[in-house]
Amino acid sequence: MKLLIDTHAALWLFNEHENLPTAVREQLLDEANDLYISIASAWEIAIKHSLGKLSEFRGGVTRFLSAVREYPIELITVLPRFVETVEQLPYVHRDPFDRIIIATAMCEDMSIVTSDNNIHNYDIKCIWR
Repeated sequence: MKLLIDTHAALWLFNEHENLPTAVREQLLDEANDLYISIASAWEIAIKHSLGKLSEFRGGVTRFLSAVREYPIELITVLPRFVETVEQLPYVHRDPFDRIIIATAMCEDMSIVTSDNNIHNYDIKCIWR
């Protein structure tokens, strides 16, 4: 299965955070699954870290990208067709990072690993509930 990891889920995975359910962690560590993270998540980390909003994740985007490389996770760039898909999404959720993650998953036939209820409101496959 192709899993696109939402930003908060990646942070919880990298920090071995207790909020990441065991079943979700097992899916992320299952070698049968292909793992992906959008470069938009790295951009989100860079912005939030510069604003002082990531006190639990020290090292900012440099540490985030280093952690991505430590796992068998492929970093996905934002393609023009993903941006075109964002334009067609209903305005259930205003967060631009989540909207590009949703569009990426739709275009690439991926399931999103997220606990974000707003993302669950889109017609997209999600892992976590």
